[in-house]
Amino acid sequence: MFNYDASADLYTKRSGMKAHRKTTYRRFSNAAEAIHFAMESLTPELLENALLEVGEERFTVDQIRSLYDDIAFPLRRNRRDGS
Repeated sequence: MFNYDASADLYTKRSGMKAHRKTTYRRFSNAAEAIHFAMESLTPELLENALLEVGEERFTVDQIRSLYDDIAFPLRRNRRDGS
């Protein structure tokens, strides 16, 4: 079972920028907030290139979507695109 309360790191990449500016990083106190931010606040380009790290595990965009859609997801969903 996934631990939505564990701290998490979210990495995003933007294409077309200089190498040292391509990847951005944001730390969250819990994975639920990181997933919520990724699904509801990132642009489609950034979301497609997002990587979530929780402990030693890494999750790609499809896995992030699955965690967001899971019945166990503890936060209210306000998905702006309806997908």
